Amino acid sequence: MASIQPSPNAPDLPPPRRRSVFVSSPASRLWSGHTVAWEVALVLAGSIFLALTARISVTLPFSPVPITGQTLGVMLVGALYGPRRGALTVVAYLLEGLAGAPVFSAGRAGIGVLLGPTGGYIAGFIPAAVVAGALAGARRPVWLRLTGMILAVLTVYLIGVPRLAIVTGAPPAVAVGQGLLPFLLGDFLKAGLAAGVTPAGTALLARLGIAPR
Repeated sequence: MASIQPSPNAPDLPPPRRRSVFVSSPASRLWSGHTVAWEVALVLAGSIFLALTARISVTLPFSPVPITGQTLGVMLVGALYGPRRGALTVVAYLLEGLAGAPVFSAGRAGIGVLLGPTGGYIAGFIPAAVVAGALAGARRPVWLRLTGMILAVLTVYLIGVPRLAIVTGAPPAVAVGQGLLPFLLGDFLKAGLAAGVTPAGTALLARLGIAPR
């Protein structure tokens, strides 16, 4: 039986292209693209979370600085959202408070809070979110994640304590005694908690198609 030989004039056809099949969930399709509207929604959701952590507030009789859940919230927002989105979230939170929304500790609001003894701590939340987002993400090893959280907390005090001394007129040693030492143990525990839950939180957001930025 004679075999059929291809014609020498027949054009060379390219090999068939393999089509990849990607099955996405409705949630990932919804959040893919990172449109401005969705980014705004994420930032607003994060600012609401920060406002809720500010509701956890305990006044100390010897210090104008209260114990709050804000540092925990800032660390989590930075680590889960990433440095850029985390910083934008804190900026939105500050703007909400300046506009009169009762989002600061104990339900306070207004420019007077930022100009007062705790204003430096609140301003320090912005670089703290950047540090947490850059160093304490879920992909980091646990030791670096914990170190990043601790550095984020110390960033808050690096700005907050000098501002406290300026506003109150207290000597540096007094400002450290009122605005740093009483909070270190609690904030280190918060750093450990934030480092521990960040991988689970990141995985949860990933199911919605939300990645740190």
